[in-house]
Amino acid sequence: MTGPRPVRLLVFCGATRWGGAEILLGHLLAALPERFETSLLGVDAAVLTRIAARRPGTAWTTVPRVASMRDLPAIWAHRRAMAKARPDVLHLNLPVPFSDPYSVLAALTLRRTPVIAVEHLPMPTRFPRTERIVRATAPHLSAIVGVSESAARQIERLVDLQPGAVRVIPNGVPKPKELSPISTPRGGPVVGAVGRFDHQKGFDLLLSAVAELPGVHLVLVGDGPERPALEQLVADLRLGPRVSLLGWSDDASGYLRSFDVLAMPSRYEGLPLTLLEAMRSGVAIVATRVGGIPDAVEDGESALLIPPDDVAALTAALRRLTEDPVLRRRLGAAAQRDGGHRFTVEEMARTYEALYDDVLSTRSSPR
Repeated sequence: MTGPRPVRLLVFCGATRWGGAEILLGHLLAALPERFETSLLGVDAAVLTRIAARRPGTAWTTVPRVASMRDLPAIWAHRRAMAKARPDVLHLNLPVPFSDPYSVLAALTLRRTPVIAVEHLPMPTRFPRTERIVRATAPHLSAIVGVSESAARQIERLVDLQPGAVRVIPNGVPKPKELSPISTPRGGPVVGAVGRFDHQKGFDLLLSAVAELPGVHLVLVGDGPERPALEQLVADLRLGPRVSLLGWSDDASGYLRSFDVLAMPSRYEGLPLTLLEAMRSGVAIVATRVGGIPDAVEDGESALLIPPDDVAALTAALRRLTEDPVLRRRLGAAAQRDGGHRFTVEEMARTYEALYDDVLSTRSSPR
């Protein structure tokens, strides 16, 4: 006697570089129960290989990137590959609401297939045609997911949906691994930051703040297009001996316990994984009041929150924490208690599993 047929889950990922949305997708696939038969579709073999490695047995297929609305062969290739997979549920992993509009359009032509869009970062688009397509297709999706309450409400405004139309499923992260401590100069507090070296992350602001804090050592874990500019700023500010650039790490969470303070001076965010990893690690946090960050931590209770693009406020918050170990311990302990039950991979996977079951039970008529 055989059991029920596995639920065929096809996940589309249009990313061409590795980032938080892709890391999160790997966490989710690794945590979903065995009753889901997962497969991946995307445009970059290296990205798909890294995600699939998190769940052994996950097959993946590449399709060409869609260059424009006139690129009908590529659009048709997406539609054909989606149909060939015969998914019970199609999950679209979209970094921003206006990502891959033609892939979304192709997905919506599948007969009786629930289509879910998970949108990580609520950012507008500069292209009116893309905006029109997304606003026209969004109401036909079986569900749209935002990664925080703030992100969900912003997505509704961007895509012109009714309040409450976007569901909230907070990101989740695994328990941080234990790695050997980072070697840093003795005698001073260590401020750390983790992420892609990009204007969004505000690491230029962090360097300017650390320049005003003699004795503080800064560790930057990451890489990206802004690296040359950041290296030049380190030289201009004469911070060389006080800054360590460790490069990219696939599991930077293991470094967090080497930091006295984690700094997140982002200019905009969804719900960043580094924040959640720091919470689970019990590290004191200074972060900007943007995106879903205030949904996860409370100013003065589990973190210190500051306005974005404010070097003076960042400097003051870092000075306060680096000079007050009692405050660091109190904030870190509160964040760890909260993160340990709100932002786990297991809770995230359970919520997505419930969503998949929900859209399957209310499967619509052919579009």
